[in-house]
Amino acid sequence: MPTLPPEQPRPSASEPHRARTMAESFGADAERYDRARPRYPEALVRRIVAGAPGPDVLDVGCGTGIAARQLRAAGCRVLGVEPDARMADVARRSGVEVDVAAIEAWEPAGRTFDAVTAGQAWHWIDPVAGAAKAAQALRPGGLLAAFWNTFQLPPEVAEALATVYRRVVPDSPFDLRSMAGPVLDPYATVLAKSADGIRQAGGFSEPERWRFDGEWPCTRDAWLDQLPTLGILTGLAPDKLAEVLREAGAAVDALGGSFTMRCATVAVAATRTGTD
Repeated sequence: MPTLPPEQPRPSASEPHRARTMAESFGADAERYDRARPRYPEALVRRIVAGAPGPDVLDVGCGTGIAARQLRAAGCRVLGVEPDARMADVARRSGVEVDVAAIEAWEPAGRTFDAVTAGQAWHWIDPVAGAAKAAQALRPGGLLAAFWNTFQLPPEVAEALATVYRRVVPDSPFDLRSMAGPVLDPYATVLAKSADGIRQAGGFSEPERWRFDGEWPCTRDAWLDQLPTLGILTGLAPDKLAEVLREAGAAVDALGGSFTMRCATVAVAATRTGTD
């Protein structure tokens, strides 16, 4: 989901990893995040499993363990690394082992893995330092795969959300009408930056991009449950968030109480080269 707004001082759109307040805001309602955020397509999970030389996975920025649980269900052994202890606690309760640390500072301590994954998280990580740490943790032939869910709202829903957001956050630089635009737009810069970071870190094959298209039928309740987990809204005061949710709900009511979003899961992937 699009979760890349800046903070003060505002980093450029290509440097969301510097927006630490935003990056660390999701644990404020970790249970909702785990409940409301969409899962990843099984085709993506299968491709990761097929591309890794073995079952050991390091899931970077694992959050509440959404991707980790899907990988475990596919037969992987998963260790999560997550900087927010609140998110890590939810992941542990679902059986995911988690080290609480930012990946840039995390130490493998002799542990190596067949895949390093990052679901909805790599944009919060320094792209070069993160790729370098992944190279350190991966066995030769291991896979690095960073992936994101993106979506395209119906124009009526995007316009209503943009209108109320401009009213409650008049100084925001973000026009949420872009959520009605092409499904890949919010992450075009992130994908390019991630691939460049892998190249700069070295030790990997040329990065490639994956894409898995689909649709997500969304009820009013599901949409209003997910909205507070988006980075553009996690820092809003309760009264302002309530106003956004009220207007967003009315827009879905006008469509009959539900809508269907076009969505795509996009990934940047590369293979660890070398023999050590």
